[in-house]
Amino acid sequence: MAKVHPTEPQVSGPCSMNSAGKETFTLWMKSLVCHTNGCTVFDSKGQIVYRVENYDTKGSSEVHLMNLHGHVLFTILKKKLQILGCWNGYRGNFTSRKKEKPSLQVKKCCRILRGDLVCEVRVGFNKYFMVSLGRKKQGFKIVNSGGDIIAEVKQKQLPTGMVLGDDVLTLEIEPSIDQALTVALVLVYGLMNRRL
Repeated sequence: MAKVHPTEPQVSGPCSMNSAGKETFTLWMKSLVCHTNGCTVFDSKGQIVYRVENYDTKGSSEVHLMNLHGHVLFTILKKKLQILGCWNGYRGNFTSRKKEKPSLQVKKCCRILRGDLVCEVRVGFNKYFMVSLGRKKQGFKIVNSGGDIIAEVKQKQLPTGMVLGDDVLTLEIEPSIDQALTVALVLVYGLMNRRL
């Protein structure tokens, strides 16, 4: 059986950078607990970095992004009564329902850009967009308001050219971008598309 994590030469640090300086992760869109709903994120050394254990059904309205040790990094909540889909993300374990301002907000846009699904992301005063790579292609990219790609998710392909299943993806993140925040955005995209 092929490994799901990269096998490129290793460097020190939490994850490896490829030749373009991007940090590369492997996402397995399943939980490690009895292969239930969830997501497991591996660094380039094959070590688990982030995980989501979603014991509820796919498309849950509340999901927790955790590190390897189970510490909640982001709580992602679906806003009720939203036609197109709107999600709020809070740093840490958001257990109280008080009026706390979300760390991130994601909503599907009504407009379609060149036939690609677009989601608008707000992180503080910054605006980003998640744009699908097309209907036939598995994946999407996250771009800033200037159109620069800061992260890209696509179906995992081995160095031999073999493409792995729909539930194994590669995430490439530009240097100096918040990794946990980017993974939280990937989870929201998965929730919007009923992959989690």
